[in-house]
Amino acid sequence: MDLVINIAVFLIAAVIFTFVGIYVRKKTAESKIHSAENEANKIIEMARIEAENKKKEEIFKAKEEIMNARKDLDQEVRERRGEVQRQETRIIQKEENLERKIDLAERKEKELIAKDQAVEKRRQEVENLLEKEMQELERISGLTQENAKKQLLSEVEKTITAEKAALIRELDAKAKEDADKNAKEILGYAIQKCAADHTSETTVSIVALPNDDMKGRIIGREGRNIKTLETLTGIDLIIDDTPEAVVISGFDPLRREVAKIALEKLIDDGRIHPAKIEEMVEKAKEQVEQVIKEEGERAVLETGVVGLHPDLVKLIGKLKYRTSYGQNVLNHSIEVSNLARIMAEELGLDPKLARRAGLLHDIGKALDHDMEGTHVEIGVDVLKKYKENENVINAVGAHHGDIEPKTIEAVLVQAADAISASRPGARRETLETYIKRLETLENIADSFDGVEKSFAIQAGREVRIIVKPEKISDAEMVLMARDVAKRVEDEMEYPGQIKVNVVRETRVVEYAK
Repeated sequence: MDLVINIAVFLIAAVIFTFVGIYVRKKTAESKIHSAENEANKIIEMARIEAENKKKEEIFKAKEEIMNARKDLDQEVRERRGEVQRQETRIIQKEENLERKIDLAERKEKELIAKDQAVEKRRQEVENLLEKEMQELERISGLTQENAKKQLLSEVEKTITAEKAALIRELDAKAKEDADKNAKEILGYAIQKCAADHTSETTVSIVALPNDDMKGRIIGREGRNIKTLETLTGIDLIIDDTPEAVVISGFDPLRREVAKIALEKLIDDGRIHPAKIEEMVEKAKEQVEQVIKEEGERAVLETGVVGLHPDLVKLIGKLKYRTSYGQNVLNHSIEVSNLARIMAEELGLDPKLARRAGLLHDIGKALDHDMEGTHVEIGVDVLKKYKENENVINAVGAHHGDIEPKTIEAVLVQAADAISASRPGARRETLETYIKRLETLENIADSFDGVEKSFAIQAGREVRIIVKPEKISDAEMVLMARDVAKRVEDEMEYPGQIKVNVVRETRVVEYAK
């Protein structure tokens, strides 16, 4: 019982102490809150006072800055006004100066107009006076002004013509003193007399047939044989009414030769069908290749050129099937080589270089159907590829004047090329073109004043001009010859050169009776 009472007392005491503790803590907390509120109020009050002070200070500073800015603005406005006033003053001064200048210009303009009128009046008086003087001079001299002018110009022209002719003669005489140069020119022209054979080739070849029945076999069933042959060779076969003959047409002489050989082999064999045609075409190509090689070796042997690359020899042989204006290029190259060698030997130059360059000068024509560019460019590229002599390459590049020749041998190759190409009969020319060229040559000569008659002679290599002796003097002949040559060069196209020969002749005939 006592234990229960003690426990109850303990519990009651614990409850009492708990409530007392809560009360005490509450009072303490309320006291601290009140103190904190007082402290916060003080802090707020101090912050408000400080903010007021700060606000007043900032307002003061702002007012002070505004005052300073206003002072600066007033100062700038005053400066601007001063500058505007100064500019206005300068503008006013410029306007005044401009007005003065305008006034001065107007006065000068009036003065110039007055002077111009005076000058015009004076000029009119001078013209009238000059006209009177001219009339008086015409009356005294018995010549009109136009006649006097013509007479004066005629005298001046005669004097100038005589001086020009004398100067030309002097220059010619001075040039003739250079014996070496004249000897080379004379020798070069003399070489043109060297005789040579030339042949002309066409664009067709003719194959003889044993009989006309062979034409049907060549054509084949539904034309398969002729189509096969044309396809393999790249040429055209013309089978017409020509008895016992077939015409092979094509611009490529090499293909035409292959077709001709193949067709001849087929005719000899008698068996004509596509397989046999293909076999014979291959054999013909091999035969042509062999001929090309042999022709190249023949050309090298004939000209005496040694040390050529085998490929170059083959290209030279290929020129056998290449023509230029109807002239066989291989024969032309051999002739140029020989002519260049002869001239080099006579002039004491290097004949080996001359004949080598002459033989190779048209090597590009062996490839100009297969490559882009002129035969000169192709030839130079090919020779560079095979590391040919630089002087030979220069001669090949210069033989048509594309580049400047570096050696005299290169000039000799040019001359030899012109000689070979310009020889009568060397290149094919139609009769109509030939006659037209002669007529043009004579018309150019006849167009000059003082020419009595002109004749184109020596197949158009020379024009002989007979002049009227009473109109053309010896001095004027020199100028006429040069003028005619210049007109011919400008207006005509011709191989080689044309000699202009002016003849002045005075004849006196009397009869004894």
